[in-house]
Amino acid sequence: MKYKRVLLKLSGESIGGADGKGLDEKVLEKFALEIKSAVQKGVQVAVVIGGGNIFRGLQGTGHGFDRVKGDQMGMLATVINSIALSVTLKAMGVEAEVYTATPMKPFAKYYQRDNALKMIQNGGVAIIAGGTGNPFFTTDSASALRSAELGVDALLKGTRVDGVYDADPEKVPGAKRFSTLSFDEALSRNLKIMDATAFALCRENKIPIVVFDMNGSGNLIKLLSGEEIGTVVF
Repeated sequence: MKYKRVLLKLSGESIGGADGKGLDEKVLEKFALEIKSAVQKGVQVAVVIGGGNIFRGLQGTGHGFDRVKGDQMGMLATVINSIALSVTLKAMGVEAEVYTATPMKPFAKYYQRDNALKMIQNGGVAIIAGGTGNPFFTTDSASALRSAELGVDALLKGTRVDGVYDADPEKVPGAKRFSTLSFDEALSRNLKIMDATAFALCRENKIPIVVFDMNGSGNLIKLLSGEEIGTVVF
């Protein structure tokens, strides 16, 4: 396998199905099967899921919520999504544990890097929830931080688009897709791959970001095996 240890970043909307709201059991099962296949191939997998299908912190500020409280609500949404994925994985016979950035027993274990690392080294899946535990940081930032802590070979950003384009392919016909990009080129082109904090963390720690279509059947395994799936930013 090209990548032996990875962190998979999924958006909350991606597990919300067609309308990106709530939890879609079929999507959860599909993603869990992809993750199971990776684990069976010996790949060490950690996962970070957003919470936008339930609540997004910035969304709350538009309705008069305090930003700090709004972000805390968003963090809780990621915990719900993470528990849902862990239950789905366990039903498939895959060991999975949810770790949270702030203590949240009995719902999940408090995140400690060594415990999460041991979990993935032993063939389980570490699902890391609650963002960084702080307001004003996104789950993109959390995924970059956990990637650095766990020493992953790549941060895989599963989206509904098959890579990074020079314009929105859903709005601009003929938009060009990149197979590879340097961090410098992505910055100079102002491509919105991840938020600035996450991007800086990956760049500083030399963690490649692979943006790919998670909905494509078998794409995760193909990517891990070295096939040219998505866009690699390095």
